[in-house]
Amino acid sequence: MKKKQIIIWILTIFSFIFIIRIAYLQLLTEKYRLNAANTSIKSEYQIPLRGYIMDRNGKILVGSTPSYELTFTEIQMEKDFDTLSFCKLVNISKEDFIFKINSLKAKGGKNYSKLVPYTFIKGLSKEDLARIQEKLFKYNAFSIIRTPERNYFVKSAGNILGFVNEVNQKYIKSDSTYYLPGNLAGMAGVEKSYEKDLRGIKGIKYIQKDRKSRSIGSYKDGEYDQKMQTGKDITLSIDYDLQEYAEKLLTNKRGGVVAIDPNNGEILAMASSPVIDPSVFIGRDKNKHIYALQVDSINKPMYDRAAQAAYPPGSTFKLVNGLVAMQMGVIDENTTFVCKHGFHYGNRKIACHCGYFYTPIKMDKAIQKSCNNYFAETYVKILSKYPNDIEKSINEWSDIMKSFGVGDYMNNDLAVGSRGNIPNANYYNKRYGKDKWNIYTIISNSIGQGEILATPLQIANYTAAIANRGFFFTPHIVKAINGTPISDPNFIKPKYTKVDRKYFDIVNEGMELVVLSGTGRRIYTKTFSQEGKTGTSQNPHGRDHSIFVLIAPADKPKIAIAVVVENGGFGGTYAGPIASLVAEKYLTGNVERKSMEESIIKANFQSEYTRQWNDYLKRIGMYIPPNLPNEAKEKIKEIQQNRKISFKERQKLIHTIINSKMSSVPEINKINLTNE
Repeated sequence: MKKKQIIIWILTIFSFIFIIRIAYLQLLTEKYRLNAANTSIKSEYQIPLRGYIMDRNGKILVGSTPSYELTFTEIQMEKDFDTLSFCKLVNISKEDFIFKINSLKAKGGKNYSKLVPYTFIKGLSKEDLARIQEKLFKYNAFSIIRTPERNYFVKSAGNILGFVNEVNQKYIKSDSTYYLPGNLAGMAGVEKSYEKDLRGIKGIKYIQKDRKSRSIGSYKDGEYDQKMQTGKDITLSIDYDLQEYAEKLLTNKRGGVVAIDPNNGEILAMASSPVIDPSVFIGRDKNKHIYALQVDSINKPMYDRAAQAAYPPGSTFKLVNGLVAMQMGVIDENTTFVCKHGFHYGNRKIACHCGYFYTPIKMDKAIQKSCNNYFAETYVKILSKYPNDIEKSINEWSDIMKSFGVGDYMNNDLAVGSRGNIPNANYYNKRYGKDKWNIYTIISNSIGQGEILATPLQIANYTAAIANRGFFFTPHIVKAINGTPISDPNFIKPKYTKVDRKYFDIVNEGMELVVLSGTGRRIYTKTFSQEGKTGTSQNPHGRDHSIFVLIAPADKPKIAIAVVVENGGFGGTYAGPIASLVAEKYLTGNVERKSMEESIIKANFQSEYTRQWNDYLKRIGMYIPPNLPNEAKEKIKEIQQNRKISFKERQKLIHTIINSKMSSVPEINKINLTNE
């Protein structure tokens, strides 16, 4: 009995508290008075202008201008709404009006709300605005709001800047307290990663209406209004002139160029080719242009090769492999190996063309001439550190390697990125099976091939760590917000690698020799000192990728650069000159080596990219030779679209048409597509 009484008392107390709370909210607060369903009080949103985006030198890259749109809130529509007069006012037909209303409801789907204002007409002209504003008071369900429209003052760097677009339901759910259908938000680049800073704070004005829905002034003299705040201005770490120059050097090439200030981690340039002109992201046709970029399977311009594309880093990886080996204590700066035209294991070998044959060489000479044998022997020692326990050895190697920022997203402020890959024992156990792999299974890791993958940004970062003799700052794209330098500890505090400072000198000496008399001697100049390393990354689909890392000046580094040119061949041919020219532009303000510059800009690999694409289409049975008769081309398209027959059967039929070189309609029509 006592328990029953206790439960009754508890329920009574909670019910009393609930009633008091309801009474307080309804009688003593304004929350429900200001609800959109209250037709006597109308909320008008003010969308702030987005903040400006500037480069490190104050050059305005992106700005905002006000635009106006008409919004619709269904709950506020009068029962005697005059559809025809409204349509005449906004210059649309009744059919258009009905279509627009139905489209808004369909777009909102299950989340559509009669209480929420939806964008009805975008981009009102000044003439429309003046005409509509004068009589809009008659139509309580419609309001005019100001919205920001982006202006791009540059013709490149689209991969960095990104774009804004209308939010979808998923985006709204991510921050339902701010976004409403029809609002704009950053969808890529800096616009996305710094959205909350750039967007500002919406203003809300509560307008009181009389019984005829006419405005009679602010509700309670604006006591509950929310003041609008313009978005914050963003100053990028990018030097736009340097960015534009790097993009120019990548003309008719694919790849990425990343330049970092090793003293603070600021990204000075991050070029990705093909280059995107951000002006395509504005205007009435922007969605069409965005879609065209997204579906361009050949060039993939929306794929940021500087931050997303993971490549085998090739011989540039030898630098960190050597450092990790010294830290693990398996070699030191005096360790020598003898190269016999390559590294031999069983009946296989990794060829080498260093030129230091049958002579003991140390690490600096091995770096200078990029000796494959030296670093293969070094990797064998790494994996043999713990006899009969290769898993422990590779895990230690992997752990130290990852301290250079490879194999991880790096926790930077970019909108996109790639982890890359630094394998460990678990990775190989999954791939090959436990105890089914050994040193020679993965020996290609020694020269930056095999399973090693890194983005140009990651490669530039480990180059910056080498420049600093063992530490780096997380690479970041923003320098200041509203004029105040960034203060995030992630960006302003150094990250130390797990390699002691004492081991770096011989690596830096070797890199200097690369430029003075080694594989990168083509880029030598008396204007400034350089340290570099060539890399040639093997590619199964065509020519090797050309890779180069550079530090300049050698004595007091101000810039660390990584360049990847897809299918560019030897690292010193294209990637090396691009890195050196970018450094010259940044350090001196101009470029004197005009002949080198001209030869790089003129280099064109489009034919190689086209060949690879055609080879891919042939492999999947989608290639149509240009010299085939039109009837044959049409028949191939018909076959490609036919899903009643298997993929292999479609390929077989296509090959039949191509190989028979059909030229007449009767021959082509013999192909039967009804076979299962």
